[in-house]
Amino acid sequence: MLYLKTDEEIELLRESNLLVSKTLAEIARHIQPGITTLYLDEIAETFIRDNSAVPAFKGYNGFPKTLCTSVNDEVVHGIPSRYYLKEGDIVSVDCGVILNGWYGDGAYTFAVGEIREEVKKLIEFTKASLNEGVKEAVAGNRVGDVSYAVQSKAESGGFSVVRELVGHGLGKRLHEPPEVPNFGRKGTGPKMSKGLIICIEPMINLGRRETVQSRDGWTIRTADGKPSAHFEYAVAVKKEKADVLTTFDFVEEVLNKM
Repeated sequence: MLYLKTDEEIELLRESNLLVSKTLAEIARHIQPGITTLYLDEIAETFIRDNSAVPAFKGYNGFPKTLCTSVNDEVVHGIPSRYYLKEGDIVSVDCGVILNGWYGDGAYTFAVGEIREEVKKLIEFTKASLNEGVKEAVAGNRVGDVSYAVQSKAESGGFSVVRELVGHGLGKRLHEPPEVPNFGRKGTGPKMSKGLIICIEPMINLGRRETVQSRDGWTIRTADGKPSAHFEYAVAVKKEKADVLTTFDFVEEVLNKM
């Protein structure tokens, strides 16, 4: 069953997702060599609580921290630790909040200092594949239309799409129906209607698409050890054009000043 939101509920979800956007921007101020991912996590938790919300991930199915911080070949669900970021790393930061009973969820992949050109291209294509998926999140289309758009853009750059992990619906729960894969065929999957909220989150690999789970029970890595990038928007399905509830403007304003 798909849970459609009213215009008033969408505005509450917008507030939650704007807080995620602002939290990611706060993290952006601190991304540099020599900073631990645990330090980033502490900044995020403080910022979220100072804004009258609670971290959505902390304690979710036993997850121990506020952020998922996934470095280099870690695809998603990396646990913040005493790992020191170093020049040339990339780190995907996935953040969730609960504000006024509604969830926000978004992710951004950051470069740490100067990174290799092929990794820059990976990040660019992952973000572009997200934007292509968003264009298809309109009433009357099917989830497979979003999936196909993401996959087509990513693979056009020579990259591979993770199959085991998917986007999802969002609302009063962190994960609602439908699942939103990053690969698929046009015209397949559930039909989307006005008021559906979905998280589109491409997870794109530089090398092969296969992944493995680490011993910590959470962290997903690429099987070949090559880098992976991850971006995520929460999107409200509308009749003619998707309404993106997340924004990367705050993050990129910070990055452009650094």
